[in-house]
Amino acid sequence: MNIADNQQNLNAQQLYVKKHHRHHHMITLLRILVLIIFLTLWECSGRLGWIDTFFFSSPSMVISFFVQMLMDGSFFAHTGITLLETLLSFLLITLISILSATLLWYSKTLSEISEPYLVVLNSLPKSALAPLFIVWLGTGINTIIVAGISVAIFGSVISLYTSFKQVDPEKLKLIYTLGGRRFDAFHKVVLPSSIPAILSSMKVNIGLALVGVIIGEFLAARRGLGYLIIYGSQVFQLNMVITSIIILCVIAMGLYQCIQWAEHLYKKKA
Repeated sequence: MNIADNQQNLNAQQLYVKKHHRHHHMITLLRILVLIIFLTLWECSGRLGWIDTFFFSSPSMVISFFVQMLMDGSFFAHTGITLLETLLSFLLITLISILSATLLWYSKTLSEISEPYLVVLNSLPKSALAPLFIVWLGTGINTIIVAGISVAIFGSVISLYTSFKQVDPEKLKLIYTLGGRRFDAFHKVVLPSSIPAILSSMKVNIGLALVGVIIGEFLAARRGLGYLIIYGSQVFQLNMVITSIIILCVIAMGLYQCIQWAEHLYKKKA
């Protein structure tokens, strides 16, 4: 009887896995189908004169411009600098937010003093700070990286500090009962318990860092995809604008998938 029950459970599990994979593949195919339909309608609308390709471009024109960027090397120059600025901003956001949240967790007085200021700064439109960064730091990569950091840093600190505070108090009490210090409580309990929150915050921050970098490139760059978008709109080269936007979408998707892959590895090991 037990063997029959085990076999039945195994069959049910295998059936569930097959259904899950089938559902996942169907969703992927539907997403691809929606994209193909959209691109086909866009191309046909341009060729049939339903839309003005001077303003709306078309998939074939975007591909042609992208090939041109590859041939003259501008794709690697502009995409590379934007990617570098985004990764530097993201790494600094992650490092600063973890250190800041740690300090706030260690000092209740500091957290009580800082919390309202963090909330206000997080609510402030970050594009309003970009002109100040230009005045203080000039134009260049430093200003763009600081702009990228400013978009996400305050919200990230608040999120991580909140996660640190929500760690199981019984586990902390056990550490202190066994003679552990506050450092031991943080190292053994708080930080390991907050890794999922840190990874979740990183998934948000990677996109925000890219947004901040593009804002900085709008105002203080002579290279980068943000610069191409501004320049293309000024000279009415909409192919340049739309191609740059599509490249940004691909970059954002790729960076997000990298963080999601890291999160998947962590969950697998845990």
